Amino acid sequence: MKRIKILSTLLVLAIGSLSLQAQETLKILTWKGYAPQALVEKFEKQTGIKVKVTYSNNEEMIAKLRATRGAGFDLAQPSQDRISSIQKKYKIYQAIDYSRINEKNIIGSMLKAVKKNTKVKNDSYAVPFNYGTSGLIVNTKLAPKALDYDALLNKAYAGKITYRLKRPTLLAIAFAQGNNPFDKYSNTEEYKELMTQVSKDLMKGKKIVKNYYANGDALLELLRSGEVVVAMGWDNGGWKLHKENKDIDFIAPKSGALGWIDTFTIPAKAKNVEAAYKWINFMLEAKNAAYFTNKENYGTASKGAGKYLNDEIKNNFNRSFSKADIDNINWYPPVPAKLEKIEAKLLDKIKASR
Repeated sequence: MKRIKILSTLLVLAIGSLSLQAQETLKILTWKGYAPQALVEKFEKQTGIKVKVTYSNNEEMIAKLRATRGAGFDLAQPSQDRISSIQKKYKIYQAIDYSRINEKNIIGSMLKAVKKNTKVKNDSYAVPFNYGTSGLIVNTKLAPKALDYDALLNKAYAGKITYRLKRPTLLAIAFAQGNNPFDKYSNTEEYKELMTQVSKDLMKGKKIVKNYYANGDALLELLRSGEVVVAMGWDNGGWKLHKENKDIDFIAPKSGALGWIDTFTIPAKAKNVEAAYKWINFMLEAKNAAYFTNKENYGTASKGAGKYLNDEIKNNFNRSFSKADIDNINWYPPVPAKLEKIEAKLLDKIKASR
């Protein structure tokens, strides 16, 4: 009998140990590069929590979490404009307890934007992690006054302008003209009226455009060759060209660069919520965030990361973005489906116009 009791006790302890081990595994669903191996190992050593990473993208993340109703992962990293609409329909995330986030480590304007853009009723569902922007790429020697998106309509640069014929260009021109298209997302008619006027301006300006570039490589070649001196493009593309030619650089427009943010979210049925919060705070510590940026070239929401960046990347951010420029970024909110249809029709009209 005594032997049976001892065996029973050992069995209970073994089961408890296995259960503890299961709880101390953090399962992350994220983009490739967002959980660098060196940081995974550092986190595991500091916390004793094992990290298991699954790589994905927005569509796959949403599909996986929908299929399981928010189970299978402790942390996911969708873009901030892909959260609130999904949460309203499928309830696959849990509200963030911001008292458990070291908010002092986060750039305030980004945290504010993410809280606003991921809000459903009274709760918000994400924490900002990293970001990228589009703005102007300019040959500053040949187009020194190209400081906002309205340069894309300026006859002074006729034949030397390029941009993509996509919705970001519509938004950019609206901002440069003193309007905030994001404020009109809730009113379909007002949004349509604004974008119709923008599209007319782009039709008028079509004759001074070199072409509508199709991809990043085509854009870089146009700027390298000097065929184009003013373009709408991404920060990393502008910085790549600046490394080759100091006259070319990325410029944050006066009316604000357009920005995307990828986030941290906690799935509805996460098993290790405590570990998820620990990872979020760990990744937003200045030195860890800087390691990520130095490796992947994306900016992070970490307030203190700048002083730990390598010189080249630090110089890129410092040239293109003052603190005021960062706070002035127009972050993409969720897009109502009706607006995408309006934009598509207008873009088709611009393309067909002469």
